[in-house]
Amino acid sequence: MNPKKIISLAAVAIISGLIVYGAFLMYQVFSGNTKFEENEVYVYVPTDSDYEQVKKIISPYVKNIDRFEMVANKASYPENVKPGRFLFKKGMSSYDLVKAMRHNDPVNLAFNNQERLEDLAGRVGSQLEPDSLELLNTFKDSIFLKENGFNEENVFVMFIPNTYEFYWNTPAVKFRDKMIKEYNKFWNKERTAKAEAQGLTPIQATILASIVHKESVKKDERPRIAGVYLNRLKLGMPLQADPTVIFAMKKRSNDFNQVIKRVFYNDLIMKHPYNTYVNIGLPPGPIAMPDITALEAVLNPEKNNYIYFCASVDRFGYHEFAATLAEHNKNAEKYSKWINSQGVQR
Repeated sequence: MNPKKIISLAAVAIISGLIVYGAFLMYQVFSGNTKFEENEVYVYVPTDSDYEQVKKIISPYVKNIDRFEMVANKASYPENVKPGRFLFKKGMSSYDLVKAMRHNDPVNLAFNNQERLEDLAGRVGSQLEPDSLELLNTFKDSIFLKENGFNEENVFVMFIPNTYEFYWNTPAVKFRDKMIKEYNKFWNKERTAKAEAQGLTPIQATILASIVHKESVKKDERPRIAGVYLNRLKLGMPLQADPTVIFAMKKRSNDFNQVIKRVFYNDLIMKHPYNTYVNIGLPPGPIAMPDITALEAVLNPEKNNYIYFCASVDRFGYHEFAATLAEHNKNAEKYSKWINSQGVQR
């Protein structure tokens, strides 16, 4: 055979081989390499994880781990592992998966209606890497409390209900520092001046707002209720807020899962720091996380001469207000008869 032909055939064979090998590599890199049925899944890589740990974490979602490794090694991923939350989409190739592992996808963290600091820590800990105990210890750090004018009873006021963006692997200290910045941003000069006009500090205003929040779900009624409580504070009267008694009962029994719909005389005379029937002034800390409307109600209360109120039996969810005890007693008797007729014992 002609030597030139031999060389030509050899060249064709080499080129064909290269094309086949190139196609094989393209397949390895760009063909789908996932094995989950959902459209999207998140994988979580803890802080200080190494490459071997990452492979174990992602293996339930990757069809062929060798193909993933080939691309990861070419892209120097094993030496550059990042912690965080990463989004995998169904049908992603090895190239896409490695690329996804470089993009820490943030969490939209929302919280409201939390009753205690422990509840908040649990909610945050279920969405971010730090666990609830680590978060609680960070919130209650003595140096932090002293620097910001809080104590363990009232530090809960720091958390303004909203939706915040965090990376999943945000450390507990960074989460807390973000929250104090949001607290200071909320309590600007205007809001602080409004609180002072009511004779309150921002901490006291939030504690009162937590009571207003628990008293009524009707946002349009909250400024009136805030006005009543401010009237009582100015007169030196006990706040006599049933929600504080309920909170005291739960705190004393350490059972915050119980549902208490009714309080009785023996509950009202219970000696407890949070019972505003036996103690003058505000309780030591908030009894819940007040939402913004409750906070604004305290800062912009209705000016009225009401001293008393009780639940209405004609407008459910609302209350009947009174300026005199005689008028209030009539309203209270009407409510008492109604609730007895409903058979509500506790």
